[in-house]
Amino acid sequence: MKWLLVAALVFVLASRAAAEPPKSFVLSDAPKPVPALQFTDEAGRPQTLDMFRGKVVLLNVWASWCLPCRKEMPTLDRLQAMLGGSNFEVVALSIDRGGPEAVKKFYAETGIQHLAAHVDATSRAGFALVSFGLPTTLLVDPLGRELGRLVGPAEWDAPDMVAFLRSVVALREDGLVLKPQKE
Repeated sequence: MKWLLVAALVFVLASRAAAEPPKSFVLSDAPKPVPALQFTDEAGRPQTLDMFRGKVVLLNVWASWCLPCRKEMPTLDRLQAMLGGSNFEVVALSIDRGGPEAVKKFYAETGIQHLAAHVDATSRAGFALVSFGLPTTLLVDPLGRELGRLVGPAEWDAPDMVAFLRSVVALREDGLVLKPQKE
């Protein structure tokens, strides 16, 4: 009864208890599978998006040479400081060909302190996600499904964005998007 889970999610997101998504954020009609993504951490160790199962994930695909990305990264860092923990994670995935060193340098230059460095120097993630530009950000439920996306920069620590993301995390805490339904 997957439709029951989807209906519950839509109902709760539409209710007064859930904050509205910001105008530029496009929610999907139903959760969609996210392709298997492979990337590395700052030490070059293999990583996958599956490693974040159980959390609501804000997956941001970016690059240090992308001017809008550079502007929004501090807001993602502040968002991670506010909401990051056992139920929520900002996964900032750089497609810099310079690898982890390019990301570490950028983080040091801009004062990024709360985001882990994740790198896909092959840029395969952007293609797999059918990303039409940078930055591209996906909201991923605890089961690894895309709930929606925003293409282009955003102020991730703006009050309306934080309220919206808190409401999605609250759904996770209530178990509404955590338990798969049997067909």
